[in-house]
Amino acid sequence: MKRLALSLLALCCAATLHAEEPASFPVGAFTFTRPVAWTWVPVSSPMRKAQLRVPGAAADQAADITFFHFGAGGGGGIEANIKRWLGQFQAAEGASKVEPQTIGGTKVTIVTTEGTFASGMPGGASTPLADHALLGAIVEHADGDVFVKMTGPAALVKGSRAAFMEFVTAAVTRK
Repeated sequence: MKRLALSLLALCCAATLHAEEPASFPVGAFTFTRPVAWTWVPVSSPMRKAQLRVPGAAADQAADITFFHFGAGGGGGIEANIKRWLGQFQAAEGASKVEPQTIGGTKVTIVTTEGTFASGMPGGASTPLADHALLGAIVEHADGDVFVKMTGPAALVKGSRAAFMEFVTAAVTRK
């Protein structure tokens, strides 16, 4: 009987853990579907709508993906966010790129850079992390833009670009 109770308890815990790690989740007008290898992370700020982690070679070598949506007219706009994102890096000249494009009829701005990342909350203390990169997507929508930002070790972020772009494209083109 005790063994059965422990098994049931373990099953309930596993179901609860799974429920906390949604496969799909909405941010603004878009629904994102999390790749299986990317893990759900409880948000660390009330400004964040969702947060994921992309595993790296070691636990301390993961990349973080954060999602923001402030509603129509909120969030400071596209240019202000690009400037803030790039301002978090000490990057070599020419390392930063801003690539406006249209995906499935939706305007999406891809932002990339690499160098030393000033990790931490804006306006607070930061920790310089060398050899890091940023891959971001700003997805425009009348109900408010969605900001998706991946930061982490440069090799991992650059190696995750195809998966990140598929992830964003699937959310933008989902009907």
